[in-house]
Amino acid sequence: MQVAMTDAAVRLIATIAAAWALAPLPALALTAYVSNERDNSISVVDLDAMKTVRTIAVGQRPRGIMLTADGTSLLVCASDDDTIQIIDTRTLQIVGDLPSGPDPETFALPATGNPLFVSNENDNRVTVIDVPTRKVLAEIPTGVEPEGMAISPDGQTIVNTSETTNMAHFIDYATRKVVANVLVDPRPRVAQFKHDGSELWVSSELGGTVSVIDPVKHAVKTRISFDIRGLRAEAIQPVGIRFTKDDATAFVALGPANRVAVIDARTAKVASYLLVGQRVWQMAFTPDEKYLLTTNGLSNDISVIDVAALKVIKSIQVGRMPWGIVVSPQ
Repeated sequence: MQVAMTDAAVRLIATIAAAWALAPLPALALTAYVSNERDNSISVVDLDAMKTVRTIAVGQRPRGIMLTADGTSLLVCASDDDTIQIIDTRTLQIVGDLPSGPDPETFALPATGNPLFVSNENDNRVTVIDVPTRKVLAEIPTGVEPEGMAISPDGQTIVNTSETTNMAHFIDYATRKVVANVLVDPRPRVAQFKHDGSELWVSSELGGTVSVIDPVKHAVKTRISFDIRGLRAEAIQPVGIRFTKDDATAFVALGPANRVAVIDARTAKVASYLLVGQRVWQMAFTPDEKYLLTTNGLSNDISVIDVAALKVIKSIQVGRMPWGIVVSPQ
């Protein structure tokens, strides 16, 4: 039996529907994914609740971690399994892998989302992978123990650092050939371009410095050193580097110094140091840059830094020996 609605009822339903359409959508939770090198796992961290909510078992010795451009897949370097695992971010299940080459450690994707450039630490080369077809496109010889990977903002230059050769290798995107080698201080780890492409910063773990490189002239412009009262110089080991979107401030993780350096990126001068967990390694911003997260390998946690206040506000336990971190709005 059909029941006729009165005009008043119809108007009420229309009003409710309009209000519902105009109402703001509920905020999406921010999720951080952390690779735990010792546990062979990924910690899934709810950044609204500020706690680990799930653990994903992955391959051996996971290190590099990133999201694909569309955010639907998480890529993880299972270094000791010589593969890159693909995790569906909706189901958090491993759905495939990529042919990474021996001992993949880190990788980089251009803004287009393809191809993937992978550093193969034990093979002294960078492997180029077509992500959709999961096929190797090229292998590029580099220095000994390739580590960090970076792509210039215009997508035309790939940079790889080699830990033992102590160089930053500049690779032409189109030809996939090394076009320049820049000598830096011992054991370079992370390479990071400013967002405007004007400079490339390379951290040298054993040199205790960050080299600021002119990416056009392929020359070191200056070196940033660190001095922390009460710590020996050899305890200060720069690794992770992150720039704010306006390129005004850089943050550098200083390893066993248990601190993150805050640097005026325009003058390359250290402004302050923030005490975080033990053996701080890699870092990631939340999309709004409200927080900077650090992986602390020996305290098995991540530190949450309030960027505006330059203050550590939270420590979140994850797995053993956290290495890499990436953040996605979910």
